[in-house]
Amino acid sequence: MKLNSVIRNIQLVGVIFILVGTVLAFGFEINEMYKIKRVTLADLLLMFIYIEVIGMIGVFWASKTIRITYPVLIAITALARLIILQDKDSASINLIYQGGAILLLALAVFFLTLRYSKKLGMDKKNPGEEA
Repeated sequence: MKLNSVIRNIQLVGVIFILVGTVLAFGFEINEMYKIKRVTLADLLLMFIYIEVIGMIGVFWASKTIRITYPVLIAITALARLIILQDKDSASINLIYQGGAILLLALAVFFLTLRYSKKLGMDKKNPGEEA
């Protein structure tokens, strides 16, 4: 039991560091936009990623578990940002690869969400459990 408590505390300290780093990065991004007096779509998408990370931290803190869908959704947002920021001179095949990666991640989120579907009889009950 003692080892579980130590590991749990290490996780919580790590999450606090991630939260502080994310909030600092968010603040630096706002400061940079203020200094140059311009807000671009890239800035907004990056800030959205920061907010998703903060949301994931909030869910972790409340439930003490990480839902796998949150990092996958953050990855989708990051790939979409990469596609939007891609310059005209980059290889077109990269766009296909990145779009394919988004499709695979979106399918993963779909199937992860589907696993708890009551319509398919795949709700949270264990297979050997009686109703």
